[in-house]
Amino acid sequence: MLVLVSVVFAIVGLTKGNWLEALLFSLSVAVGLTPEMLPMMVTVNLAKGALAMAKKKVIVKKLPAIQNLGAINILCTDKTGTLTQDRVFLEHHVDIIGNTSEEVLNYAYLNSYFQTGLKNLLDRAVLEHVDLNVDECRLVDELPFDFQRRRMSVIVEYEGDNVLICKGAVEEIYSCCTHYQIDEEIYPLIDMIRADLFEEVEKLNREGFRVLGLAYREFTTEKKVFTTADESKLILLGYIAFMDPPKESAREAVELLTRAGVQVKVLTGDNGLVTGKVCADVGIVFDRIVSGPELARMDEGQFSRSVAEHQVFVKLTPAQKEQIVKELRRQGNVVGFMGDGINDATALKAADVGISVDSAVDVAKEAADIVLLEKSLLVLEEGIIEGRKIFANIIKYIRMGASSNFGNMFSVLGASYLLWFLPMQPLQILTNNLLYDFSQTGIPLDRVDTEQVAKPVSWNIGNIKRFMMFIGPISSLFDYATFALMWFFFRTREFLNPALSAGQQDQLAKLFQTGWFVESLLTQTLIVHIIRTRKIPFIQSRASAPMLFTTLLVMAIGAWLPYSPLAPLLGFVPLPPVYFVWIGLFLVSYSILTHKVKSWFIRRFEGV
Repeated sequence: MLVLVSVVFAIVGLTKGNWLEALLFSLSVAVGLTPEMLPMMVTVNLAKGALAMAKKKVIVKKLPAIQNLGAINILCTDKTGTLTQDRVFLEHHVDIIGNTSEEVLNYAYLNSYFQTGLKNLLDRAVLEHVDLNVDECRLVDELPFDFQRRRMSVIVEYEGDNVLICKGAVEEIYSCCTHYQIDEEIYPLIDMIRADLFEEVEKLNREGFRVLGLAYREFTTEKKVFTTADESKLILLGYIAFMDPPKESAREAVELLTRAGVQVKVLTGDNGLVTGKVCADVGIVFDRIVSGPELARMDEGQFSRSVAEHQVFVKLTPAQKEQIVKELRRQGNVVGFMGDGINDATALKAADVGISVDSAVDVAKEAADIVLLEKSLLVLEEGIIEGRKIFANIIKYIRMGASSNFGNMFSVLGASYLLWFLPMQPLQILTNNLLYDFSQTGIPLDRVDTEQVAKPVSWNIGNIKRFMMFIGPISSLFDYATFALMWFFFRTREFLNPALSAGQQDQLAKLFQTGWFVESLLTQTLIVHIIRTRKIPFIQSRASAPMLFTTLLVMAIGAWLPYSPLAPLLGFVPLPPVYFVWIGLFLVSYSILTHKVKSWFIRRFEGV
């Protein structure tokens, strides 16, 4: 714009000799070239999308996230509550030989009841399963959960002792134990017991149960302060098993996301057997399961390949979830991450789109860009499609504005140099620009072809630039045809006849300017319908009613202005009726040529 304004100012000033007129004309050209509707288009499109998503129980915290949602090609999600029903039930509380044990249930209840941190789904399932009287018990100390130990302990004053009750992943609990208990008898742990125990746990995992081990150690009441070092020489009491069934809608959602070109990856802290069972139930195809400890042992190249090639990752720490998201983005993907726990906060921040749920912890909701009121992938799939529609409508405006302005640049430069008068008055340029901008106000409400939202869409500035360079000059071609029509057929070349008076020359100049104004406005407005779709416009794909109304209204106003009471104010004169026959031919030819070039461009550069 800066270059064009300077060149036009110099050309008009040097050729016409009126530098004030040159300044006004070049400034009006600058206004005409400025895509001043772009902020409105982006904001209105995003706001419309936010309202549409709100009706589907999706809260958009940051408007740009809607557009990013449409661009994602990888969705990373936790397992619990997203692929599963988020309704965990305590199914088994047994000792290590598989007998139902009330003592295991009592100790599990004490552990869940007295922990002061955020109670997770498993803790709530234990507390809902039974209601015990704990009035005679008192919390002494606590060793909170962390992702390195993968266990947590509470120390409770219980039956005359300070009892450390440890709950966590079976492997980690077993590693801290030296003895096991059956009924009231305590025995030393031996390898055979370990094999039987882990075989049973593996069987439960394969059936989709989440299993936690439970152990304890008694201390005297004089000991008040405890550390993780005290989680040793424990007595293995048994285990508790929970069921969190897969959601009925999860399989359909995964299929829809896959069809929409979105790859689903599962990132969870749970174990591989349970996760594998759930993923198989909901239709997530995977060749192998990669664990957090495996990732930790990989070098940079192996990590990168593993993240790209595999779909299911288990036993992950929060840092590893974040690393996976960042690596996927580094590989050129647009990544969404869906999570609801404290351990998901950093990954939510690292993703292009962070997605959480209304029932999530505060830190997860704070880190998210989008909050779902329903924890469902189906809602998310609808949001992705909505984001793509919004992006498609924004791109329509940018493509139309860029190509139109690029073509106008050649027309203005040529006309400024070739003509002995201004090709269009500054007020006419501004009026043309105002009407053209008004015709675009229907774009946010326009229909989007199914093919345009069938796969992820993202910004491709190079493609927009190429589109501008191929489509823009077509409008210049018809502008110059209009110049020739006005100059030769309608004889505005008589302007050069020295026998004409200044008034007659002014009328010829106004006739030329009026002819170009009408042609420019009609072609610019009509071309919206050509560019808005990859299909044949009006036949295979029709614009929405608001889009049709605004464009037809502006075209009608453009054709009416030369005959209106406003004509003298705007410097217009009536056009001969035969002019519209020519313009009709121009419009038909322009539409056909632009559609042919557009179709070739899409096949050549977009592979469609």
